Amino acid sequence: MVQLVPSQDEVMNILKTTGAFREGHFVYPSGKHTPHYFQMPLAFRYYDMARVLAVALSRKFRLDKDIASLLPKIAVIAPGPGGIPVAFGVREALSAEQIYWAEREEGQRMFRQYVNQGEVNPCVIVDDIIRSGIALQETVALVRELGAQVIGCGTIVRFTGAPDHVDGIPIKSLVEFDAKFYDEGQDCAECKSGAEPEHVRF
Repeated sequence: MVQLVPSQDEVMNILKTTGAFREGHFVYPSGKHTPHYFQMPLAFRYYDMARVLAVALSRKFRLDKDIASLLPKIAVIAPGPGGIPVAFGVREALSAEQIYWAEREEGQRMFRQYVNQGEVNPCVIVDDIIRSGIALQETVALVRELGAQVIGCGTIVRFTGAPDHVDGIPIKSLVEFDAKFYDEGQDCAECKSGAEPEHVRF
């Protein structure tokens, strides 16, 4: 039986089972090659799996006394569309009062909802995966422009090359993944073996 906070191996098993984590020979839009690829939305196709992941992440927030003391009067915010299923799952698990999501338009991170200054409760920002941390950093800045306090950040998967804090706030994660990226032919075992590459999007 999966615990409220499953181990990293248990979470990776969920991601593999749902097809959200794949191994092979992949090429990103940047031209970088990698032997692994995450399509996190695939893990949230299945309600039971999505609930396990959301409850696990929410439990990490509940274990933080500063966050737990403010429940349920907090907001849960997703930096973009990929984090929306995570945000809804975490909001349900925490019984949080508010939920918002942002996206990037014309080079700027913004809320799709009409949000007034001072309306947003102290918030936790959650995403499905953090590869570079840029979206998270932009969302923290966006929230603070609205006069809201960021009390926590979390994700299902964080690449170890990404920040583990944003503006002094630790990023809670279920998986710390050591991502490997290579230039074409440069130390890429899949290139050397002649494996056919698959071009993917972030």
